[in-house]
Amino acid sequence: MNERGDLLVYADAGAVAQALADYFVATGQRAIAERGRFSVALSGGNTPRAAYELLAADPLRESLPWSNVFIYFGDERCVPPDDERSNYRMAREAFLDAVPIPSTNVARMRGEIDPGLAANEYASILRAEFGGMPRLDLVMLGLGEDGHTASLFPGIAQEPEEDSLVEAAYAQSQAMWRVTVTPKLINAAHRVVFAVEGAAKARALAAVYEGPRDPLTYPAQLVQPSSGELTWLVDEAAANLLRSRSS
Repeated sequence: MNERGDLLVYADAGAVAQALADYFVATGQRAIAERGRFSVALSGGNTPRAAYELLAADPLRESLPWSNVFIYFGDERCVPPDDERSNYRMAREAFLDAVPIPSTNVARMRGEIDPGLAANEYASILRAEFGGMPRLDLVMLGLGEDGHTASLFPGIAQEPEEDSLVEAAYAQSQAMWRVTVTPKLINAAHRVVFAVEGAAKARALAAVYEGPRDPLTYPAQLVQPSSGELTWLVDEAAANLLRSRSS
């Protein structure tokens, strides 16, 4: 096993989405059995959207007691919740509106307010709900072509020794602010899963997973759970440049 996590390779993006949805359900069932609740930070992107749509459909919709599921977000664009770029809007339309989850179980990042205030507010929510250092059951992540994850961008992402749980981050490539969880929060989780698909991600995946440690260039390398499991669900196209693979 690579010290950067278990790698599972699937035929295509659809198979990755199915694997991600199944992983969500299995992790949720285990968390509820062990702790009575399932806390998960969602990610944005096309593969998660497809996975969320699977969660909204039979039979997966019936696989979890949704009143015991608590939804958080790994990052958010600083836009209103009804903006088409909003991760919250995507998740709501893809599956939250279709499953019987109480609205009080969904904690969105308020992208419509000042980014710094939104980050502080979200950190306060997490600390209040977890009673100390938050330990989410699952953090879902994607991987950018530049090696970023959540909204931890090259050149500015910090090592996980930083104390903050949520920060404001400026996405230079999109000229917009975002709110993001920090490596400290990600690495405290019981489980972290990356979903990566497409040939455009192959170079970044190879650099992050097999390359020398350089988190300033490839912030996804900051993800190293301290006492949890790290899993990569990737398709053949994304895995094309990897030297070693398992499937």
